[in-house]
Amino acid sequence: MAVANPTTDRPRSLAAGLSLLVPGLGQACKRQAGRSLLVIAVTGLLLAGAWGIGKLGGTGAAVLFFMLLGLPWWAFQSYDAWLSPASTGRWGFRETWRLVWTEAHDIRYLGLLFLLTAATDFYIIVANPSYALTVFCAKPAGLWGLLAKAQSPTLHILIGYGFLRLRRWGLLLYAVYAAFGFLNASANFACFGYGRVRTVFLMTLAAFTAYVLWRAPCFTPRSPASGKL
Repeated sequence: MAVANPTTDRPRSLAAGLSLLVPGLGQACKRQAGRSLLVIAVTGLLLAGAWGIGKLGGTGAAVLFFMLLGLPWWAFQSYDAWLSPASTGRWGFRETWRLVWTEAHDIRYLGLLFLLTAATDFYIIVANPSYALTVFCAKPAGLWGLLAKAQSPTLHILIGYGFLRLRRWGLLLYAVYAAFGFLNASANFACFGYGRVRTVFLMTLAAFTAYVLWRAPCFTPRSPASGKL
């Protein structure tokens, strides 16, 4: 089994941390000037795109754009800064993407997004006790209403953990979650008509689910030998 080398891991972790704070900074510290400039340029374009979309479609559209493109790029370039120069090549990111793909870091990133969403759900529930979740055209109150709201952060936490661990049960749980989301959003669409939030949710869920199913081979069943979930 390979043993981590603190002498080489420390500079790589520092570079990743610097790029996490300021995109391109880690590459610059590793004396990859061209790569650093490329990271800065792409980051600038994405931020400008988010700003433009925010002007046209509002803050919600800008946040969605950043979550779908900006944040993944932010994580990707930080991972690129962590890799050794021999693993990244001189200019392009092909080798970095190959490692992300083979190690299923894209799925792990989605797991982190689910955990972030769970924290957001929990904040909304606590900050707005009167908030009622619409379930199949109705807004249940009392105990049923509380359970309806509690299922959202609970499922997001479980799915997020399953994605981080690349567990098959995480994929199955997501499939159930996605099916419920499609049915619920479609029913609400039929009851209340067109709504920008509902429409964007359906489109995003469809694209997200297609990507997850495409990457289904990344998920593995629980290892009986390890006894870990």
